[in-house]
Amino acid sequence: MAAVDIRLLEDALDLAAASAEFTATHGTVGAVATFAGMVRSEAGAVDHLYLDWYPGMTEASFAEIADAAVARFDISAIAVHHRCGRVEAGQAIVFVAAASRHRRAALNAVDYAMDRLKSEAALWKREGGPGGERWVEPRAEDKKDLERWTDE
Repeated sequence: MAAVDIRLLEDALDLAAASAEFTATHGTVGAVATFAGMVRSEAGAVDHLYLDWYPGMTEASFAEIADAAVARFDISAIAVHHRCGRVEAGQAIVFVAAASRHRRAALNAVDYAMDRLKSEAALWKREGGPGGERWVEPRAEDKKDLERWTDE
């Protein structure tokens, strides 16, 4: 039974602490792969993201994605930590980690989880900046990335 760690955070996401905790707990299995995503600034047009969520529903969508990664790849653990609320440009927004006996399974599990998080997670994003806020939908590239996993 793989370990699944889902966290929805309203406060800052400490990437170093998240990585150290995951590696200390699961690093002896053989391989640990991680991904960290940051809020990017769009040339002064975007200075923050606001992520709306529904307690319970959002975590359940993360758990479904993590459980699918566990079922699909030979991993022993997966973590999905995601910010919600207001996140400033340059701050960490997501951390995903997977542990497995071999690197390929861990790398693929993290990639798969991120592709699904970008397109399917129960989070609603608004970019904010000097010109106000606007809703953000998954891009065509995000949907294409997700399609990679249905072709197998």
